Amino acid sequence: MPSPDTSVSRNFSLHYEQARERFLEAAAARGALLDSAVLPGLRGARGEELAIDTAVIGGRGSRKVLVVSSGTHGPEGFAGSAAQLALLEDTELLERAQRAEVALLLVHGVNPYGFSHLQRTNEDNVDLNRNHIDFSRPLPSNPVYAELEPLLIPAQWPPGPAERQALQQWIESHGMPAYRKAVTAGQYGSPDGVFYGGTGPTWSNRSLRAMLRRHAGAATHLGWVDIHTGLGPWGHGEKIYAGRPLEQDHAMARAWWGADLFAPFAGDSVSADVSGPVVTAACDECPGARLALMGLEFGTVEQEEVLGCLRAQAWLRRHPEAPQALREQIGQRTLDAFCCDSQAWRGMVLGQTRVALLQAVQGLRTA
Repeated sequence: MPSPDTSVSRNFSLHYEQARERFLEAAAARGALLDSAVLPGLRGARGEELAIDTAVIGGRGSRKVLVVSSGTHGPEGFAGSAAQLALLEDTELLERAQRAEVALLLVHGVNPYGFSHLQRTNEDNVDLNRNHIDFSRPLPSNPVYAELEPLLIPAQWPPGPAERQALQQWIESHGMPAYRKAVTAGQYGSPDGVFYGGTGPTWSNRSLRAMLRRHAGAATHLGWVDIHTGLGPWGHGEKIYAGRPLEQDHAMARAWWGADLFAPFAGDSVSADVSGPVVTAACDECPGARLALMGLEFGTVEQEEVLGCLRAQAWLRRHPEAPQALREQIGQRTLDAFCCDSQAWRGMVLGQTRVALLQAVQGLRTA
């Protein structure tokens, strides 16, 4: 009889289709209530159906809910999906949640198109963590991005010496913090640029909100861990406060996750202070709940390498005539930037995620 695979990589899937199948099978084996929203009119890279899938474990209509989401940024879903599979295998942690009367709402593949096609943005090139804003109000302005975009997405890829020098001169003149803020905070004027927030709620936005209303709308206390990769030191999971700048919410989140929960609006996080993170949908759809919202961000490669991948993806969208070899090269580079092929890194992801989820369960237990 073959010995079981005990390596940490066993929960990391090879592609979106496999990740989705494994999630649904594991959730069903736990007796979870399954719910899916299928993306209409589009298929995955392997011709597969694309969907946001949710699994509810625990009492329906529970007043205390812990949301765990994956794949907000496409290929970052490989790590998030693996962490969700590990949770579904974790009998001890699931039993703790049950004793604490905490319902688990697992949201798999928030951006299924990007997950399957290995792009951070969705089917409309929208960054979902810039899309959950109030579109009835004027769109956020980012004039510095408009100035930078010709340098970020040049006419040829990879950029030549002149293009690289021009971008470096801009950074030297304005400073790296100003550069990163202008590029990553989000922009709403260039649909084929980077970190584009859209002009209205995306399909993922609308679908996720409907799922929240169905499965967590009655919550009095809600915690949310949205799993990300790509920023910060290799393998370190930075806990990023993603909720409202309200002291009562921030204080509850710090009580759960500790003093190293960093808030972008305070300027001490690896993340820019962005408008419209996915987790803020809970502010609207769970109006009676006290909220503790967190992005758990695992470092991979240097930040400029990550940004280089996103710039290359944007260039590809503008150049459908690009040779297949270059497309495959950029796709592999993107995958490597968001999911490290390392047992140590993958173990760090699963271990630190488990700690964060255990802390959230304990926080909800005493709330």
